[in-house]
Amino acid sequence: MRMDYDQVLVTGAAGFIGYHLSERLLAEGKRVVGLDNMNSYYDPLLKEARLEKLRLHSSFQFHKADLSDSASVQTVFSKHRFDVVVNLAAQAGVRYSLENPGAYVNANLVGFVNILEACRHSKVKHLVFASSSSVYGANTKMPFSIHDNVDHPVSLYAASKKANELMAHTYSHLFGLPCTGLRFFTVYGPWGRPDMALFLFTKAILEDRPIKVFNHGKMKRDFTYIDDIVEGVVRVMAHQPEPNPKWSGDAPDPGTSYTPYRLYNIGNNNPVELSTFIEEIESALGKKAQKDYMDLQPGDVPATYADVDALTQDVGFRPDTPLREGIRKFIEWYRSYYHQQ
Repeated sequence: MRMDYDQVLVTGAAGFIGYHLSERLLAEGKRVVGLDNMNSYYDPLLKEARLEKLRLHSSFQFHKADLSDSASVQTVFSKHRFDVVVNLAAQAGVRYSLENPGAYVNANLVGFVNILEACRHSKVKHLVFASSSSVYGANTKMPFSIHDNVDHPVSLYAASKKANELMAHTYSHLFGLPCTGLRFFTVYGPWGRPDMALFLFTKAILEDRPIKVFNHGKMKRDFTYIDDIVEGVVRVMAHQPEPNPKWSGDAPDPGTSYTPYRLYNIGNNNPVELSTFIEEIESALGKKAQKDYMDLQPGDVPATYADVDALTQDVGFRPDTPLREGIRKFIEWYRSYYHQQ
């Protein structure tokens, strides 16, 4: 169902996706309240720089708060009335979840239930939340479909995102809270996260350091450009989920429900081998990489590939930014931001 909205809460607003989404909403005349704990999982100066750009907009307000602190979350909700909440705040990263599982419990589980409670009591019209392609875990049937079962995660990060989907469904069932979960596939682009491959590879190549090439370059990822992610999120925000009248408990569809609840993949629908990804970076930089070939890491999956038919059918959008173009735009930003030629 198409819905109008004016005031939006974006959690993780100083993060990669949160920053880009906030910029887009502000450009469209929406009022945006940003929430972020500004933690040091990666360079806080990059988060501050994103936030500084958002603060140039008069219709942007910011609250520094941690989702795992229920009192802080309640304070933010008591000061504003939100039509839509977009929850992008999370402890990210598959590999870090092997080192610091507690961070994922606090941010992704405790924090998410605090958001659910706040949305429930504030009568929010639509909660849109970030899930992840990592929920597909040990699945090997390609492309990954929202209608497939996803009960075999291979990292705690993935398990926490699957838990978010289940928790949201419960609130949709119990309280009629309209919830939409978005499974993002390997997002990249300007202002990206320093812990992700494109950033790490670009930095290392420019500094004449070797890059770690996992699974000997045979890994495949459905790399999705940030503008496509944001376009998908914005379209979904205005599309309030409705119960699926055909849903049956005899053959339950994981992607829909008898409640106002939906799941969507947002991916480029075009998996690329890691070796090809590196070649595109080398081409854009005009410089060859030194490569250290390594085995697949614990928690990683060998391939991701998004089926986006449901997204296209419901909101009329299919991501399509070519990898070469997206990488070029990232490297232009990187050279400008870090003053490198």
